[in-house]
Amino acid sequence: MSIVNETCTEPVASLATVYKRIVKLMGNRFEISVTADDERWANDIIDASIEEISRIEKLLTTFNDTSEANLVNRYAGIKPVEVDKEMYDLIARAQKISELTQGAFDITYGSIDKKLWNFDTHMTALPEPAIAKRLVRLINFRNIILDKDNSTVFLKEKGMRIGFGGIGKGYAAERAKMIMKEKGATSGIVNASGDLTTWGYQPGGNPWTIGIADPNLKNHLISYLNITNMAVATSGNYEKYAVINGKKYSHTIDPKTGYPVSGIKSATIICGNAEIADAMATPVMVMGVETGLDLINQMKNIACIIIDDNDKIYTSKNIQLC
Repeated sequence: MSIVNETCTEPVASLATVYKRIVKLMGNRFEISVTADDERWANDIIDASIEEISRIEKLLTTFNDTSEANLVNRYAGIKPVEVDKEMYDLIARAQKISELTQGAFDITYGSIDKKLWNFDTHMTALPEPAIAKRLVRLINFRNIILDKDNSTVFLKEKGMRIGFGGIGKGYAAERAKMIMKEKGATSGIVNASGDLTTWGYQPGGNPWTIGIADPNLKNHLISYLNITNMAVATSGNYEKYAVINGKKYSHTIDPKTGYPVSGIKSATIICGNAEIADAMATPVMVMGVETGLDLINQMKNIACIIIDDNDKIYTSKNIQLC
C-alpha cells in the first residue's frame, strides 16, 4: 500500500471510538473507518458505504458482459451507446483531466494490447519500440465522442476500450464518504488501497495523520501529513513492475510511446477530492518531475510530493513535509 493511515483505534474516555472494517472490493483492499459513540450505528454506516462501493464496482466494471462500460467497448467503431447519467458525467470529467494533462491521463488506456506489457507474469524481454508505438495507436481520449443531449458515448475506432482503473477507486471512495456523511457520520476515512479521503477529526480533536510511504522499503514511511477534509492518492513503480536485464520497469505506461515511464518512483497528490487525486497521480508520473510539478503549481487547491529514481524528494510550492 502506498499510503498508510495512522488512526486512533482504542476507545478514548468520554469520546467517540474509531470503528474500522477491511473488505475487498473492486479488486482492491478497502479500509473504511468512522468515528461514533455506538458500535451498531457505526456498523450500519459502514454497511451503507460498502453497498455504495459495490454499486460503483458494478457500474464501472468491464468484466460483466451487460455492464454499460463493456457495451461501450463492444460497440466501438460501430455505434454510440446510451449510458446512465452517472457514467456519462464520470467520462466527461475524465475527458477534462485528459485535456488538462495533454493525454497523460487517458481512460482509453484499456485499448493497449495486454501482450505488450503483462506485469502479472514473468517478462523476459522488451517489446520493440515500433511495436509498442503501434499497439498504443488506439489510445486517444479525443476519439471518445460524447453526446450530452442523448447521454451517449461513442468510441470512434474499432478495438478501442475504456477502463476506469485510473479514476474508479477515487470516485468510489468519494461516493462512500458522501453516503456516510449523509447518514450522519461526522468523521472518518475511506482508504481504497492507498487512495483515500478523510473528513472530520480523530477522537480528541486531532486531524488524521497520513503517512507517506517510502518506495524503497515496504511499511516504512518517509514523512507524515496531518489532514482533514482532504484526499490523498499515490501512483508508484514499486508495487507492480517487471525487471528485465536488471532494470526495473514500472507498470505505468506512457500512452504516447507504449513504454513504461521512468524517472519517478512515486507521485502523491493531495487535494479536496479523491477522484481528482486518483486521476492526477498517474499523469504526474507520466509527465515527469519538472513538467508534473509545473502543472500542479499552476492549479488551485492541489499539492504533490514526488520521489524520483535517485530518491530525491520534490514538493509543490504549497506544501511542507513534517
